[in-house]
Amino acid sequence: MFSMCVRGDPASAVYAQILINAIKQKFGARKAGGIATLWGGGSGKGGLKKFATKGQWREAIHHGVDALRANPYDHGCLLAMAEAAGNLAMSDAQRTYLKAALDASPKDPDVNRACAAFLASNGEFDQAIACWVRIKDLKGLGEEAEREIARLQVDKTIAAGKGLVGRQAMVGSAPTPTAPEGPVSAAERIAALRKQIGEQPAVIDPYLELADLLERDVSMDEAEQVLAAALAASGNDLKIQEHVEDRHLRWGRHKVLMAEKRLEGGDSADARATVERLKTAQAKREIDIYGARAARYPENVIWKYELAMRLKSAGNYAEAIRHFQEVLQDPRRKGAVSLELGECFQKIKQYELAMRNYEAAVELLTDREAELRKRALYRAGVLATGLGDPDAARKHLSALAGLDFGYRDVAARLDKLGTVTDNSAVGETDA
Repeated sequence: MFSMCVRGDPASAVYAQILINAIKQKFGARKAGGIATLWGGGSGKGGLKKFATKGQWREAIHHGVDALRANPYDHGCLLAMAEAAGNLAMSDAQRTYLKAALDASPKDPDVNRACAAFLASNGEFDQAIACWVRIKDLKGLGEEAEREIARLQVDKTIAAGKGLVGRQAMVGSAPTPTAPEGPVSAAERIAALRKQIGEQPAVIDPYLELADLLERDVSMDEAEQVLAAALAASGNDLKIQEHVEDRHLRWGRHKVLMAEKRLEGGDSADARATVERLKTAQAKREIDIYGARAARYPENVIWKYELAMRLKSAGNYAEAIRHFQEVLQDPRRKGAVSLELGECFQKIKQYELAMRNYEAAVELLTDREAELRKRALYRAGVLATGLGDPDAARKHLSALAGLDFGYRDVAARLDKLGTVTDNSAVGETDA
């Protein structure tokens, strides 16, 4: 079922993640994977490389889905799918495939190069640097890694000086996604899809592809009209409705991002009001859609997790807690969810429950989740200080300082411990 979802909406990171997780659960033990998938064999008619060479990025993703069903740990396949998603401007899905490739082969040079390029192109310089640090001790990579780390440090400084959140990809990093290369232009493809829809109005895939092209190259209004026509042509089929909803979510996020960039370019009351209005509308839309899916698929914890995160962001902590607790059944998310629960309990002044969850998060989060673990240690240390437990506060903040002495104000808080009890820390999760 999830294979069909990814094929129908390849831009959906949620569908991609659900598919990968589902295949891993069925697949069991890890199996080697590499570049063999790219050159044919296995499922499909020609291999990912053939489709990539022709710029047939959607077909590459479709073939990749079949290949993953044979081996979800095939990092070569995942990298090729990430490249295809990038060329279709589907950055959320691209991130999902890159993360899966990194999970499958964390020390592979090609995987780390691709992840570093993607992260740097999105302004996430620290994470990009971490990719090069991960492989710098591998034979023959030391000089290249040191050079890239130095370059990224400079890029980070330049970006911070200009107040940038992200930037255009530089020479040597992943190219900015563009329309697929080849003999068929976007305008020609749009015309061909319109013709196909006219001849076969009951076939839904052309509507979805056309909507994506129109949203990217023409206008969102026209794209939304095509989605409405797709839903009507399907007889309001549930799966098509979900594909339509996913596109509305993605386009809504894009609207917010564009409004924020306009605000950066010129601050005004109208621009600020527009950003807030779009954010409010997007938050409501996400809660409505993820709430419906959590109810529709009660066995799927991913929808519950997504809903709980939105409820927490909206300040509905009691409902967020209820859904987070249901997600605790997933052992892969237990550490991260314990941290989220701790923050929710702290917001509603249930401090003992908050501390219990922070400490659980500290124990459960692994080195692969270093940033979350640091956040959990910080929350536990700050809350313990406010609750008048300097020994516990010192324990957690010292552990955090051992990992990252520059994290927030941990050094100042450690200095303060033993002389003054910071009672104002109770209830603090936003510092």
